[in-house]
Amino acid sequence: MGYSHAFVAREPTRAEVDAMPGDVLLEFGAPWCGYCLAAAPLAEQALATRETRHLRIEDGRGRRLGRSFGVKLWPTFVLMRDGVEWARSVRPRSMREIEALFEDAADGGA
Repeated sequence: MGYSHAFVAREPTRAEVDAMPGDVLLEFGAPWCGYCLAAAPLAEQALATRETRHLRIEDGRGRRLGRSFGVKLWPTFVLMRDGVEWARSVRPRSMREIEALFEDAADGGA
């Protein structure tokens, strides 16, 4: 598993995401987004030692999955556990903010 550098070729449906087993880190953003580019190495480092599936999902106008999660700013990271949202981070600027996602999940979720 680990960090995925590429955005997914096909955006999954909300039902597909909700049916994913285990821990899945959704990253909503855009390839040209400066905030997303800055957060990428933080996410990569945070996922280096975790067995967490990572999906980079290109978001924007008309993208249903991002709307179903209420995404308004990029990047938005959503940690799902067995189809349930456990933690979220919007525009993280430090490794600490990304690590907090996993700590929140370990403590039982948001």
